[in-house]
Amino acid sequence: MRLLLNVIWLVFGGFWLFLGYVLAGVLLCIPIITIPWAIASFRIAGFALWPFGRTIVAKPSAGVGSFVGNVIWFVLAGWWLVIAHVVSAVALAVTIIGIPLALADLKLIPISLAPLGKDIVPTGDGEFDRRRQQQS
Repeated sequence: MRLLLNVIWLVFGGFWLFLGYVLAGVLLCIPIITIPWAIASFRIAGFALWPFGRTIVAKPSAGVGSFVGNVIWFVLAGWWLVIAHVVSAVALAVTIIGIPLALADLKLIPISLAPLGKDIVPTGDGEFDRRRQQQS
């Protein structure tokens, strides 16, 4: 099911959001000082391209540096990426098939606002994953 949702997502909105994150990453690579944010943008681009089956978790080691970096990120790139997610989610929610895609789009907003101090990890909540955990 995740594969099907990811393919539908890719066709109906994920590719354009992926391009937005890549563009933000490329623009943030121009001034050398913003390369850490460019790396975060490229990392999120992969998540925006294939979001189903993955989630966002906070890093326990994130501190004041992540907070300051997130404020800078918000000013440089975060606000317009969030606008892109909201516009895309509204457009996807118009159709019944697009509602799960719109929810996935809204799931990307927190990491668009503050990407530093967060990790993208597999969800591991499918039937196969439950069986594998029970065997361990």
